[in-house]
Order: sequence, then C-alpha cells, then structure tokens
Amino acid sequence: MHTITDKRPAGGDWLPVIAGAAVGIAGIGAALALTDIHSPLRAPFTLFFLLAAPALAIGSALRGLDALLRPVPAVAGALALDLLVAQAMLALRLLVVVVAALAQRFVTMA
Repeated sequence: MHTITDKRPAGGDWLPVIAGAAVGIAGIGAALALTDIHSPLRAPFTLFFLLAAPALAIGSALRGLDALLRPVPAVAGALALDLLVAQAMLALRLLVVVVAALAQRFVTMA
C-alpha cells in the first residue's frame, strides 16, 4: 500500500484565503461604487478596488521580477494608472463615481 503525503509548506495554506478575501473585497467595492449604495464601507472598499485591480494586472505582467520585488512597481504603476484615469476624467469633465469605476475596470481589463 502506498501512502500519499502532502509536501506543501505549512505557511502556504493562507495565500489562497488572502487572495480570495482580496477578490471579494474588491468585488464588493466595485458593486458598491456602481450601484451607488451609501454605506460606511463604500469608500474603503472602492479605494481597495481602484488600487488592487490595476496592481494585480501589472504584477501579473511582471513575472520576470522576484516575488518580493514585484509589489513595488505594481503598486506604483497602479497609482500612476489611477492618476492618469482621474486626470483624463477631469479633462473631459466626467468626474462621477460610477464613470470612474467603469473607466478603471475598462483600463484594467485591457
């Protein structure tokens, strides 16, 4: 009889849980922003969505970097991308929360 052993490290079990929680918070933030529901959690969850979505997209494109160094350019790129979207919305006079969330989602998906 052959015994099957699990060779995963003990500390790696929390990573999928943290990633799932981050996706859930970002999804709730996007939903709260798009549906215009007034809640005390709307501002922090929407801010998390506006920073996390582009940071994860940029971080996934930077696979050549070390795993510990990848968050630094990903967060910096997310901030720069958010500022560029906000500047374009100000120039076009479209500064509305729903439009901002949709524009950020469109830029992140591209």
